[in-house]
Amino acid sequence: MSSKLVGVACMATITLWAAGVATQAFTVALTGRSTGTRQITLDHEVNLQASAPGLPSASFGLAAVGVVSIVGFATIRRPALKRSKSRSASNSGRTLLRANPVAKFETTMGSFKAEIYLEEMPITATNFIDLSNSGFYNGLHFHRVIPGFMAQFGCPYSKDPNSRRAGTGGPSDGTSFQVGGKEIVRQGGGNIPDEFTAKFTNAPGTLSMANTGRPNSGGSQFFMNVADNNFLDFFNPQTPSKHPVFGKIIEGFDVVKQITETRTQNDCPITPVQMTSITIE
Repeated sequence: MSSKLVGVACMATITLWAAGVATQAFTVALTGRSTGTRQITLDHEVNLQASAPGLPSASFGLAAVGVVSIVGFATIRRPALKRSKSRSASNSGRTLLRANPVAKFETTMGSFKAEIYLEEMPITATNFIDLSNSGFYNGLHFHRVIPGFMAQFGCPYSKDPNSRRAGTGGPSDGTSFQVGGKEIVRQGGGNIPDEFTAKFTNAPGTLSMANTGRPNSGGSQFFMNVADNNFLDFFNPQTPSKHPVFGKIIEGFDVVKQITETRTQNDCPITPVQMTSITIE
């Protein structure tokens, strides 16, 4: 009899121990202590489900559909250096040989900074730098902003924030810039050649070229992603969109997010948001 009691007691002890382990494992899985995922969610309290933008403008080709990676969003919130002296290009397998330049954006809603991927995307980055240094962007307005998606900018017609042509313009034909000793001439509406080289995804905080959906139709307009818009990647075989990334915000992402959340009419801010200057540091 005593041996049977001992056996029952042992079985009960083992059962209770197993239940405790299972409960602990469930708690860890729920809170995300092993990965930090749950902690990120609690820290930021954000919902970045991309909304449908409706009809595409002449300079941006596709509606946003999908759910944003919360981990990807958190990554751009961490402190960052002004210049990235040595980092691997995302998905490109390349390492920088020199520091990429940083652009400082001054707007009527605040300022932010972005690293410009000059080494990885020399044509697209140099086009942007050349236009910035010439003052092309100064005084223009954000002409299309969508919360949970992106903020679009860079059309010369947006100098008038109420212009119906905003979103359809670009630099002057015949203007040019040098890349590695080669002259790149803007043509066909001020457009530059598509640069589908470094595979940077359209992650939160990235700067990406706008276009009409046709080859070589990008000029001065670009957009700032505030969500994980990988369906816009040129290397995504599941989508026809081809929007190459040429930079990423390293400071002031909250400012861009606030710009996308301003009140709009037909995706255009009711209170104009102006780019007072872009300075290359």
